[in-house]
Amino acid sequence: MKLFGLESTREFAERLAGRLELALSSHEEREFGDEEFKIRALESVRGERVALVQTLNSDSRYSASDKLCRLAFFVGSLKDAGAAEVVAVSPYLAFARKDRRTKQRDPITTRYVAAMLEAVGLDMVITADVHNLAAYENAFRCKKENLEAARLFVNHFESIVVSEERVVVLSPDAGGVKRARAFAELFEASHGRPAELAFMEKKRSEGKVTGEAFAGHVDGATVIVIDDLISGGTTMARAARACSRRGASRVCCAATHAVFSRDTATTLGIPEIESVVVTDTVALTPLQSEAFGSKLVVLDSTALFAEALQRIFLQRGAAS
Repeated sequence: MKLFGLESTREFAERLAGRLELALSSHEEREFGDEEFKIRALESVRGERVALVQTLNSDSRYSASDKLCRLAFFVGSLKDAGAAEVVAVSPYLAFARKDRRTKQRDPITTRYVAAMLEAVGLDMVITADVHNLAAYENAFRCKKENLEAARLFVNHFESIVVSEERVVVLSPDAGGVKRARAFAELFEASHGRPAELAFMEKKRSEGKVTGEAFAGHVDGATVIVIDDLISGGTTMARAARACSRRGASRVCCAATHAVFSRDTATTLGIPEIESVVVTDTVALTPLQSEAFGSKLVVLDSTALFAEALQRIFLQRGAAS
């Protein structure tokens, strides 16, 4: 197996390579004056099984669209160079939130991303906690895998929740109830005591969030608000305030992808939120981390991806 990490995800790729006891394969990313570019491998990939790491969030240098384009071009060049198999490791898969039509002529960007990557020869995609699992599985015709970070969060909260505390796992919208239930069941199995469920109503239209219905009993409980991602932070903040009004003893927010906007730290800096726990599928800048201070906890997810790659490539090797 050869492992490549594009520049914008190189730090994550290096840690992943360390877990796999591999050296990152060398490649070139060359910029032209008009912002066009080329990407190519600097070593032979003919007949090789190749994994290519590129998370697809926007950052200070590249937009999500830029990163997607670079990923697609590199996949195509690797296949043209004779790679037997190319697996895209995208810890955060952009454009997955628009997975269905809610208004006339709405795009279904999940399907378009899949079509683009498959058109250049992608054999498999691996991501974590995709926004809508059914839409992801239906959009990609190639092999695909969705990794779940729930175990990372369970391990974290086991160390900070004492046995006497009552725990409630809350989904901040009805669409995330399955995710919250799965987390609660895993917490129960690991911790040996029950975790109750709650959820809030959320309606989003043209950037505005509404809905006040609340189901669940949180009075006196430690509440873990669980979601797939945090962007602006308004969903988590409204959930935390609703729990506080209903007597929760403390509220912790957890989400796999830290797709933070400029004001997220301010939005989540409210006293109702004790901690914000995320993974490293999206790299945070020092300024973002500093803005949160001690409230922010970042969990290492590279073990999940290393285990998946080892299993997948070992299975391929055994089959051949």
